[in-house]
Amino acid sequence: MDIQAISAPSILGLKPSGAELLPKALIDAGLIEKLKIVKSPIFLETLNQFYSTERDPGTHCLNSSPIVEFSTALATCISTTRSNKHFALVLGGDCSILLGIMAGLKALGTYGLVFMDAHADFYAPHQSQTGEVADMDLSIVTGRGPARLQNINGCGPYVQEENTIHIGQRDEYETRKYGSDDIRETSITCFDLAAIRKKGLPLVIKNIIKRIDAMDVEGIWIHFDTDVLSDDLNPAVDYRLPGGLTFQEVELIQSALIQSGRVVGMSISIFNPTLDTSGDIAVSIVNTLAKSFYPPMQ
Repeated sequence: MDIQAISAPSILGLKPSGAELLPKALIDAGLIEKLKIVKSPIFLETLNQFYSTERDPGTHCLNSSPIVEFSTALATCISTTRSNKHFALVLGGDCSILLGIMAGLKALGTYGLVFMDAHADFYAPHQSQTGEVADMDLSIVTGRGPARLQNINGCGPYVQEENTIHIGQRDEYETRKYGSDDIRETSITCFDLAAIRKKGLPLVIKNIIKRIDAMDVEGIWIHFDTDVLSDDLNPAVDYRLPGGLTFQEVELIQSALIQSGRVVGMSISIFNPTLDTSGDIAVSIVNTLAKSFYPPMQ
């Protein structure tokens, strides 16, 4: 696989607490070698120095202007990488990187999204307790929220609801408590953690592949927020929730998606290396990615 790694550690949609170190931590843990990447990584300049805790009056979000500027640069990078037929592997950062990624794909055509996250990320700005765009990225990329965020380069909506799959949600209590819109009331296909445990992972994977096979799209993007992993296995995230998927379960889902031949890229977000003092979690994430891309022979 011709992989182009892209370092895009923006934390403008969250906070500068450590997730900006994700690319270095995974590269130091052997990402380049284990994924057999031969191209030199692309390092995008972040605008993290402009981070502010004040909500913008026009959008009711944090850091709207620098997020748009960074997303525009990332969109160009994604469009170029995809046009060159490379598999884009974007190392975040927080989940707001998805705006630039999906805008870049939308500039080229119609793409689908598999969104792996413990959280729904479906708040509207006025519902979010923090104003962080990482609270609302899935809502924005499917065409909701402030126009300047969900219509970068005139490309909104970046992905259609019916071409979107959410996997691993376990924050239902919080979404109800704070009044978030419910992704189940949309055309987004949802396989939350409870459904995965009830139906069993093999059947869920079969249904996921069946769903993406039915999509009339030019390719699929995987967004891997590492908090979809079990909190017992990966506590190195800023917003923790009990429960979650195992490394092997993530590997099985991602390898099935990649082997479908429809995936054109993947983003990795939220992992906070400052909370991984031994470095073992970074190694486990890299090993999971390696097995996802190159499954062991059975």
